[in-house]
Amino acid sequence: MTLSLVSPEKIGLGTPRLQRLTAVLQAEVDKKRLPGAVVVLARHGQTALLDSVGQLNPATGEAMHRDARFRIYSMTKPIVSVAAMMLVEQGRLLLSDAVSKHLREFAKQQVAVQNGSTSTAPSLEPVRRDATVHDLLRHTAGMTYEFLGASPVQRQYTQLRIGSRERTLAEFTQQLAGIPLMYQPGSAFEYSRATDVLGRVIEVVSGQSLQDFLREHIFEPLGMSHTGFTVPPEFHDHIAEPFARDPDGGVQMRVIDVRLDAALASGGGGLISTAQDYARFLQFMLGRGELDGVRLLGAQTVDFMTTDHLGDIPVAATGSMALLPPGHGFGLGFAVRKHQGVAPVPGSVGTYFWGGLAGTTFFVDPKLDLFAILMLQAPNQREYYRMLFRNLVYAAVLD
Repeated sequence: MTLSLVSPEKIGLGTPRLQRLTAVLQAEVDKKRLPGAVVVLARHGQTALLDSVGQLNPATGEAMHRDARFRIYSMTKPIVSVAAMMLVEQGRLLLSDAVSKHLREFAKQQVAVQNGSTSTAPSLEPVRRDATVHDLLRHTAGMTYEFLGASPVQRQYTQLRIGSRERTLAEFTQQLAGIPLMYQPGSAFEYSRATDVLGRVIEVVSGQSLQDFLREHIFEPLGMSHTGFTVPPEFHDHIAEPFARDPDGGVQMRVIDVRLDAALASGGGGLISTAQDYARFLQFMLGRGELDGVRLLGAQTVDFMTTDHLGDIPVAATGSMALLPPGHGFGLGFAVRKHQGVAPVPGSVGTYFWGGLAGTTFFVDPKLDLFAILMLQAPNQREYYRMLFRNLVYAAVLD
């Protein structure tokens, strides 16, 4: 960990309050509601907290490792968004480019229009304008996720097993492009598989696989040696696992098997990482594109990515509404806080964040020069722990 460990008080954080944060997580473990977790809290480029609680694998009882591998799911999206913006900075990609310029299968898309009950087939109308790379980054491309609802379009996603990891990225975009859009491009924020499409755009523009591009241009330069789309055999015993059954009695989400290579390199949710690797990525972001003398993005580009890009574009009245708390917008790969108040959790204006389906979460507060990461595998409890974590972290800030 190159972010050196220091006394919390040296960087404006309170030791007793950080101890309380860890104690609260341990209490969740003791109640058998949380299998285990790793937490990182850093400020001014120094680490105040790096700790683990609970079990790496509830089936074996092994204690959680600080270097455990976690399925980070949608925390993949900020990394892939950075990759796309690197191509923009190189003059190889424009945010205003139509997606169809790079992926011809997305030409002449149609939009499903529901005229009555969701049980009736929708009518189709042509797009008023093509979705752009900008739309992919801010989730306004008109696409969706199958788990956000049961509309006819979402049912098509489910029926075609659009999230299958057995397809290549090229095969995935060919299949997805044949499904109608949920919304006219640019008309609504709908959290979606758009970042998976963005991953394919990166492949076509760069001439490299997404795996190779991320490894060569992000992971190796930033020293993120334990991040990738699969876990090598020598680290299989470092993989954090959820409970076999949901402790709250719900239907436990089945997590992806990260021990075997998948055909699909999902830019929207396929990476596995460690808390310390992801801390390097967030310090790079907090450093406005630079880490340890390595610059991958210009400072102005990072500022551009972490400001609201929705403006007056509404959030779709689906599951997407729950993903953006009141007072927040969305930038290029990150949710962004627009108001000091309004939201049900604390945070400075300009704070940006995201999380993953299995429960991992992070936020970056540039005003306080602070970031925090909570890595866990508790899919059904993820929203609770994100809120809890945010409250506990801000309670530890003394200035």
